[in-house]
Amino acid sequence: MLTSSKVSDVLTTGFLTDQQIQSFDKNGYLHIKGFVHRNDVQLFLSEMQRVEDHFVAEKVDKINGVPIKYGHDETGRRIVQRFAFASLFSSVLHDFLQDSRLQELTQLLQPYEGRIGEEEKDGLVINHYVRTPESNFSRMGWHTDSPRDLFLGQRIRPMLNVGLHLDDCPMTNGGLRVLPGTHKQNTLLTLFRKRQFVDHRPDPREVGFDIKAGDLTIHNGSLWHRVQQSPYVGAESRRRVMYIPLVTGDYQRKTAASKTPFYHRLASKIIG
Repeated sequence: MLTSSKVSDVLTTGFLTDQQIQSFDKNGYLHIKGFVHRNDVQLFLSEMQRVEDHFVAEKVDKINGVPIKYGHDETGRRIVQRFAFASLFSSVLHDFLQDSRLQELTQLLQPYEGRIGEEEKDGLVINHYVRTPESNFSRMGWHTDSPRDLFLGQRIRPMLNVGLHLDDCPMTNGGLRVLPGTHKQNTLLTLFRKRQFVDHRPDPREVGFDIKAGDLTIHNGSLWHRVQQSPYVGAESRRRVMYIPLVTGDYQRKTAASKTPFYHRLASKIIG
């Protein structure tokens, strides 16, 4: 089990197989089952709750220029639905990012040199999807992660979006959907194949996942993906995911003086 003082490497480097690497290159995504033990999932959830209590009590609206998204759960309690830079408020989550297996995932970015962007972009993001009448964050339309670079006046840089899932979520309960192979498309299709964040329609080519708490999903930042809304309302719809950004390019640390990127202001109008 991971502890707040030290993260022990559960596996040494070399845990990715050649078959997984080849599959990722072809399809743009991987699903690794049982990446962490369920005991560790519970530890992460307790840390998530502790950070949330701090954000709510202090009425935190932004971290390093990135807005914190609030909503309400099935009991009407105010909750954080999108955390940014969560590991900066938790030694447990910070230690988890030092896991050598996460660092090994950077080989999926070759020939580019990758790193874990703990203090870059939005840092360690935690999304809490729950479908209630008071929640405005229960799904997310088709999008790629590439436009954010353009909004920052940069060329599109390769990145990975790595999600550690904290709840069981069979495909019938919604969750992540991807379009295999679309990470190899040209820039025009990366930006305009679908209406970014607005289009929620299922695609006959999409792939979903039967997720167990502790599973890891990895997808290329240029891969088209969405989050399907749960058909259930309340606690049954709950899905919590920690997203670890693996980035390339020049190091660009965010600070309290960082301005809110335009894409966040735009997304708040589109997503709600």
